[in-house]
Amino acid sequence: MLWISDIALMALRSLPTQELAVEIFETPLAFVLSLLLRQIYKRVNYKRFTILALIGYIAFWSLVFTVIWYAGIVVLWHLSFGSTVSIPLLNYRVALRWMNFFVPIWLGWSSLYFGIKFWSDWENERDRARRAVALAQRAQLQMLRYQLNPHFLFNALNSMRALIQEDKKHAKEMITELSEFLRYSLLHRDERDVVLREELDAIRHYLSIERKRYDDKLDVTFNLDQKAADYPVLSFLIHPLVENAIKYGMKTSPMPLRIHIEAAVKDGNLRIAISNSGSWLSPSTNGERNREGTGTGLANVRTRLENAYPGRHRFTIEQHDGNVGIIIEIDKELGT
Repeated sequence: MLWISDIALMALRSLPTQELAVEIFETPLAFVLSLLLRQIYKRVNYKRFTILALIGYIAFWSLVFTVIWYAGIVVLWHLSFGSTVSIPLLNYRVALRWMNFFVPIWLGWSSLYFGIKFWSDWENERDRARRAVALAQRAQLQMLRYQLNPHFLFNALNSMRALIQEDKKHAKEMITELSEFLRYSLLHRDERDVVLREELDAIRHYLSIERKRYDDKLDVTFNLDQKAADYPVLSFLIHPLVENAIKYGMKTSPMPLRIHIEAAVKDGNLRIAISNSGSWLSPSTNGERNREGTGTGLANVRTRLENAYPGRHRFTIEQHDGNVGIIIEIDKELGT
């Protein structure tokens, strides 16, 4: 565009036809030289330069190409008008006047080149950084999710082991429920999000296993509105909370242990509450972390929420009237 504009300006000047033709040829010469200079610039890693060194580098090549361009102009004038016109152009005073005019052109072109290159490289690096962050977060979420699956499997197998000698029929039913849960896990192994309905179906399979183990000692109710049922959430987000409710509720609650799971959407924001009868008991109390589980449950939920919904979620624990409740609130994304 720079050189096209230069040709247009020359065409508007009131010059003799022959002289105008020569000057118009000067611009294509400059364009060819700019392509050559571009190849030189492409081969240099400008990021290794300091600002002063880069300015000096640009100034050097701008001066070199000014001299080359001016030499080309002298040749063009010599071929067009003979030595009578071209020889005076070799006078150093005349040459300096021309170069004072040409150097800023090459400095401007060079500055524009590096400005565009810097902007393009910055955009590419920002895109790479975004992709790297997204991949890192995805890998971390996947890792945390896989920590939860062994946690569940560890407890489910313990439950079946406790029942298998007492009631083989119920033990078989537990194995069926476990296979359904693992089927859910495999179907969604590459998905970060699932609709809440599917997540709660998996929870029901888990609770069916626990009911067979505890008989009438476990009472579970659900309250799920339709909007919440279709809301996307992290897969395996709720399971460790329900698991904790059973694990620690059985130690602090009068029987039967009552667990209530509810979810609702208001103004586009999701609220999930898991409550159980009993009192709050830290997973690390009396060495529980080491003896009965991996200790990853609540910590993983918090970490996954922070990675997936930074700045737009809340995780709270409440205790009142003989009940413990964990509440997850997820605000809708802006623009959705």
